[in-house]
Amino acid sequence: MRELLGEYVPAWAATLGVAGVAAGLLLGFIGVSALMYIWAERKVSGRMQDRLGPTRTGPFGLLQSLADGIKLITKEDLTPDPADKLLFHAAPYVAFCASFAGFIALPFGLGLAAQGSGVGAFFMLAALSSEVFGVLLAGYASGSKWSLFGGVREAAQVVSYEVPRSLCVLVPVCLTGTLDLNAIGAQQAGGFWGWNVFHDPFTASAFVVFFITATASCKRAPFDLAEAESELVGGFHTEYSGLRWSFFFLAEYASMFAVSGLAVLLFLGGWHTGFLPGEPTAALGPWLGHPLNAAVFVAKGTGLVLVMMWMRWSLPRLRIDQVMMTCLKYFLPISCGLLLGVAVWQLTVPATVGLAVRYALAGGTVLAFAAVALKLALYRDPTPRGELAGVWAKPAG
Repeated sequence: MRELLGEYVPAWAATLGVAGVAAGLLLGFIGVSALMYIWAERKVSGRMQDRLGPTRTGPFGLLQSLADGIKLITKEDLTPDPADKLLFHAAPYVAFCASFAGFIALPFGLGLAAQGSGVGAFFMLAALSSEVFGVLLAGYASGSKWSLFGGVREAAQVVSYEVPRSLCVLVPVCLTGTLDLNAIGAQQAGGFWGWNVFHDPFTASAFVVFFITATASCKRAPFDLAEAESELVGGFHTEYSGLRWSFFFLAEYASMFAVSGLAVLLFLGGWHTGFLPGEPTAALGPWLGHPLNAAVFVAKGTGLVLVMMWMRWSLPRLRIDQVMMTCLKYFLPISCGLLLGVAVWQLTVPATVGLAVRYALAGGTVLAFAAVALKLALYRDPTPRGELAGVWAKPAG
């Protein structure tokens, strides 16, 4: 597109125009997805806690997130007297810009990235990790010991979990031989058994470790030690209110999808459905292939975001010493072993054995999902229609 515009306007104007369009599309996606994820998290948590969640604002409560956004925009923005005002005001925007930067190299389909990069995986890790600077600035600049504790906790947590997360990224990189996310996604075209997660037991385990460490990098429970409302009032954002407070959560939900999208590209076939024989854009053309690729990619990433939500409302928060021990004592040696294992697998295992293992892993996964789906289909909720179980159910008689 830049070359096409360059025929009519100067090169610098064409570059700025394309960059502006890409930034607008990404900001729109982040904003809309954050609204939907906030609503989904309330519904998921409501169902898990035996309650309804939002029901009044719009159908099924779909406008609840929009109502919250309007409330935050109109809410008074306070700054504590002891705060470093420059850093205090800049911190939420630093956190959001770090999350936004990760989307620059994230391809939603073949070539559907704001800026293609030969080291896209490395760029995303570096960009998403810099969100910790915003959190640390917020904790330091608030002039509150509770905020400072939350910021320091997040700094220690992110620096520690970045190591096993990066080692797990190297596992699919060893398989594909590139850091280019477009190339990694394109190499997984065809059947779902060709996805990297089914290549061998080491890549399957690396996906699980990567997803857990990525959850920790997003400050999500059970690793939300930067907030820890039961211990630190509100953690690093205790002194924030109004629009600046909302930017922290916008950055959090943006990071959730960004790391989920990275997991999809590295392990779960990228934008491929797993059922079409080849690249959709080659079979259907760009006008049909690109929307299909983007829809599949967003659906896979959203599925992983929902898993993060289920983890939050299912698992208790860990103590800071448990969080650090889990990383340094368990995840770090496990990720090193997985990287060594996949390298040895590539060098020593015959192709026929590797293919058999791939089919076994893919088939076992399909059977497991089929068993769960069958159990759900046969389940009959004894609660009368229109009611919830537990304390909400009407007494018998």
